[in-house]
Amino acid sequence: MRAVLALLLLLGLAACGSSRTASVAPLRPQLGEPISCVPYARARSGVTLAGDAWQWWDAAAGRYDRGAAPRPGSVLVIGRTGRMRLGHVAVVSRVVGRREVLVDHANWATGAARGRITTDQRVVDVSAGNDWSLVRVWYPPIRALGNTAYPARGFIHPQARYAGG
Repeated sequence: MRAVLALLLLLGLAACGSSRTASVAPLRPQLGEPISCVPYARARSGVTLAGDAWQWWDAAAGRYDRGAAPRPGSVLVIGRTGRMRLGHVAVVSRVVGRREVLVDHANWATGAARGRITTDQRVVDVSAGNDWSLVRVWYPPIRALGNTAYPARGFIHPQARYAGG
């Protein structure tokens, strides 16, 4: 419990950075780095789903509200691709505009930043229908949005649905 609270406190402080200069946090072994996106998103958002990132969208059905509109704290689910077989999940830290959010996530970059937590990363909706079904993500090694457009399933909102009767 203390480790989760420490993680959330550090993440809150990290989110105070500039929206245009995404940061790759220094390696923090006390937070479990290197870490993949799934356990990070689970700890950061409170969405208690299991499975690979690409499975979260279907796993959330009936348990969490899902939608195409981002909210702070929501989990963006990126589908799997040939190069990214497990998909990816990221937590929305701020909604910048209709087609832009900032996210905190883990294990997005390659090389020395692989498995690291990155904060305030730009994600832009590039879908033709303005529905967040296709996104481009900030890529720290080039300090710009990456060239690849990824299929996105939508946003899982962390408030669990009431299952009582």
